[in-house]
Amino acid sequence: MFGYAPPMLAHIHSFFLAGIDAHRCEVEVDLSESGLAKEDIVGLPDAAVRESLDRVRAAIQNSGYPFPVGRLLVNLAPADVRKEGPVYDLPIAVGLLMATGTVNANRIHEGQSANPPLDPRQFLFAGELALDGRVRPVRGIIAMATLARQLGLQGVVAPAENAAEAAVVEGVVTYGVRTLTEIVGLLNGGLNMEPHPPVDVASMIESTPAEVDFAEVRGQEGVKRALTIAAAGGHNILMLGPAGTGKTMMARALPGVLPPLSAEEALDITRIYSAGGHLRTSGSVEGGDWAGLITRRPVRAPHHTVSSAGFIGGGQIPKPGEVSLAHRGVLFLDELPEFPRGILETLRQPLESDSVSISRVHSSVTFPANLMLVAAMNPTSKGDMPTNDASRREMDRYLSRVSGPLIDRIDIHVEAPAVPWKELSAKDARGTSTAEMRECVLRAHEQQVKRQGSVRNARLRGKDLDRLAPMGERAHALLGQAITELGLSARAYDKIRRIARTIADLAGDEALEVGHIAEAVQYRLLDRRV
Repeated sequence: MFGYAPPMLAHIHSFFLAGIDAHRCEVEVDLSESGLAKEDIVGLPDAAVRESLDRVRAAIQNSGYPFPVGRLLVNLAPADVRKEGPVYDLPIAVGLLMATGTVNANRIHEGQSANPPLDPRQFLFAGELALDGRVRPVRGIIAMATLARQLGLQGVVAPAENAAEAAVVEGVVTYGVRTLTEIVGLLNGGLNMEPHPPVDVASMIESTPAEVDFAEVRGQEGVKRALTIAAAGGHNILMLGPAGTGKTMMARALPGVLPPLSAEEALDITRIYSAGGHLRTSGSVEGGDWAGLITRRPVRAPHHTVSSAGFIGGGQIPKPGEVSLAHRGVLFLDELPEFPRGILETLRQPLESDSVSISRVHSSVTFPANLMLVAAMNPTSKGDMPTNDASRREMDRYLSRVSGPLIDRIDIHVEAPAVPWKELSAKDARGTSTAEMRECVLRAHEQQVKRQGSVRNARLRGKDLDRLAPMGERAHALLGQAITELGLSARAYDKIRRIARTIADLAGDEALEVGHIAEAVQYRLLDRRV
């Protein structure tokens, strides 16, 4: 009657995102000859999903295929989870084409074709449709490919611009399609298309480039030493000093000394950027600019006017913020006290737990946030060092904008003093370079990997420190004296041991000695001032 034949019900598998993790979504398409002509989508769709049928109708018709006239019902299961975005355009279209017989289900199941057809039961589908039948990229494809592997499916069918992203997941076959016509050809066996070649993730990893070489920074050798320690162990660091002493310049140079990503870390970061819609869908391998994978440690530097949702993550349907986008990389906060206190306080959880939990009425999601915090601040709002009692009180008021508990969570506090004229004007002055610092960092990083795997020194727990950071009696006595006389917290006790462990790694020592503890204690200068 309507120009189509059984089956009248089609099942296609897609996915939905919960945080950065994908879960299976079954797209059920039902056509009925009885009743009034009506089109419905059920299963908690948002506005973009409800509009899918309009895009699908135009895409099917403009591609030269018939669109049914009758009662059409699309169900997105599970029905109690909110569905968002245009990701379901492609699976809905495939379901409709199967239900109308345009895609021959019998041929798929029997395998009768010149080219081997794809069995849709073995693939996950996702993509946005243009009105002319083109397939546009969507976010979260790497999570979908990971889900396909977890479910034991053969692979995924995704937009061509997302194919490189899915191909980084080992053991998953990825077909990248550009039009709805290509989908029909694949499923009917009329198109001989090769899957996207798999990607060797390890070969793509590159060092993170830096805007500045540390050799360009005059003086500040003490700060460079502290930054070397921070980079080697993944420690949070705060630089305090008057304006114009090179704090921001050194923060920009820091990425050049960070150790390269591992393949696992690169995939973790890519999943976050893909879920947030920040992953490139075009590019080339040259210069580390590749469409399917984040190959360098991220460096995020939000302005102090950033919103809470943009910083920590959120929204009606939560998406990752700057804190999660800095996962496995650096979050640089310049002029720390200028950030609203409420936003700074949201850093407490990720700095302790390496994750961000966001709760909403319908759900709660957790985003990873294992980051290295690099902060810079002036001693006063004017940017100069105090010279009398009045300016010291002004310094105390300015420092009080950052809470003591947050300062306590920053491993290293280092002062960046004004650089003397003699060092600034010296023509042959040459400080420690990025290459020299990087060599030290990589050497210490290798020791950590051999000793404790992928866990950085900054993430070692108390019981792990007892085992991996043994101290002699003199070093233990010095640490106890420092804790007692300086009034340091229990959190500071572990942080000193972590820093000392990194200092020992830089020196090539197994046990923590007096010198390692003494230097580590010096990096807690703000504990009693804020």
